[in-house]
Amino acid sequence: MLKNKLANYSIILASGSPRRQQFFKDLDLDFEIRLKEIEEIYPSELKAGQITNYLAELKANAFEGELNDNEILITSDTIVWHNDKALGKPKDKEDAFAILKSLSNATHEVITSVCFKTKNKTELISEITKVTFNPLTDAVIDYYLEHYKPFDKAGAYGIQEWIGFIGVAKVEGSYTNVMGMPTDKVFEYLNNLDK
Repeated sequence: MLKNKLANYSIILASGSPRRQQFFKDLDLDFEIRLKEIEEIYPSELKAGQITNYLAELKANAFEGELNDNEILITSDTIVWHNDKALGKPKDKEDAFAILKSLSNATHEVITSVCFKTKNKTELISEITKVTFNPLTDAVIDYYLEHYKPFDKAGAYGIQEWIGFIGVAKVEGSYTNVMGMPTDKVFEYLNNLDK
């Protein structure tokens, strides 16, 4: 459906995330991947969605001056926001354990911002999903870290993995957003491009 509407555009996904790349395949989109190394550092006064907006735009701005007329660049950033703090990817196993321990028996927010950049304009959309975990025992956390090694994931977990099946009590909002991309909003944005 979208493929026909976007026949005159070239979609560029600037993400090394296998999950985001799979989402774009599942949306039945033709796209290419272009990657740049970005230092994901943000001003310390930013909070919650301000952080993901800043980082998604930072990633897009690395391509400034490189886009052709018909190209749409898409970048995104996801964080877990809990106890007034951003939880990114864990530094190591100990950090991952501490993060999951803090999420146990509590509700946190998963925030994703998506930046759409063309030669002439930049637009941002964002989504917030609330995720509530059951109490997680040390044994459960250890098992998950040992077998699934979620060290490349914000908040040290993937909801689509074992921990999501046994540990998540409730999801309020977009499920795909927790995996790193609010696919319904991305579809809506691209579907309305020429309006």
